[in-house]
Amino acid sequence: MIKDKYPIERRYINKRSNVRPGTRLVSGTPGFLVAHDTGNPGATADNHFNYFQTLVNRSASAQTFIDDKKILEIIPTGTGTDPAEKAWHVLYNVTTDNKLYGDDANDIALGVELCYGGKIDFKAAYGRFVWYLAYCCDKWGLNPLTHIPSHKQLDPTRKGDVDQALATMGKTLKDLLYDVAKEMQEQPTVIVAPIAAQLPSNVAQTLIDDYVSPAWFSARQAGDSVATLHLHNLANNLRLASCIPLQPGSIMPFTQLPKSNVQELVFRWLSPGWMAAKVKGDKTAMSYYNNTANHLRRAAGMPTE
Repeated sequence: MIKDKYPIERRYINKRSNVRPGTRLVSGTPGFLVAHDTGNPGATADNHFNYFQTLVNRSASAQTFIDDKKILEIIPTGTGTDPAEKAWHVLYNVTTDNKLYGDDANDIALGVELCYGGKIDFKAAYGRFVWYLAYCCDKWGLNPLTHIPSHKQLDPTRKGDVDQALATMGKTLKDLLYDVAKEMQEQPTVIVAPIAAQLPSNVAQTLIDDYVSPAWFSARQAGDSVATLHLHNLANNLRLASCIPLQPGSIMPFTQLPKSNVQELVFRWLSPGWMAAKVKGDKTAMSYYNNTANHLRRAAGMPTE
């Protein structure tokens, strides 16, 4: 999966017995994930941080809150350097979690809350929610189809989340679990740079004879030592890219042509020649200039056009 698709912000509420007792999960790492929604339409992840930071009259919390802008861990989960800690997100006297997973959700699971409603962009929030669940499953080897119960599944007589938030956009818990599984299978796009190829020696020699050498003589006659040296080096770079010996009898290894040389040759000489051929309707000449430019691009490891 793509492990850096979204950043995870870690900003922890203060340790207090009713929200963050500061004790580790008894399982060490999370044994399953409980999918919640906040039940508070329009309230963001930051809103919930502020709420639990100041909550005093009851025991409640969850580790992670996700909206359309951020993934915010307010209690350590183990995704970072801090070990996972308990939160109070499922009642202890509910026994479904014990039957399914062998222990209480507060002791071995993470509570992951989806923020929704109001001005929150559901699609953006849902994308982060799916990715975070997939990230956790991937990190701890959890099967998303069996190890992400909703709060409603664990406490059906009292709770309707995460299903109530999903229903606002026509989704179900089944959709969520399949989307998490699909997210785990997504792979980053790998862009492979072209491998530089040796420049054909006849192409290199033609460029030297027809363009570089005449320009070198003009610069020499004008007393332009900077241009003379540059064009001398340009000719040698073409020779090295085509393995033409710089000295008689020497053996030259292939050297990739600098991209700046390609740009100079194409824009200073080949493109004007191609444009002149186009005006004349000379398709043969147009093809010659285009092919020569692509030989140069390949010798520099650049995409052809």
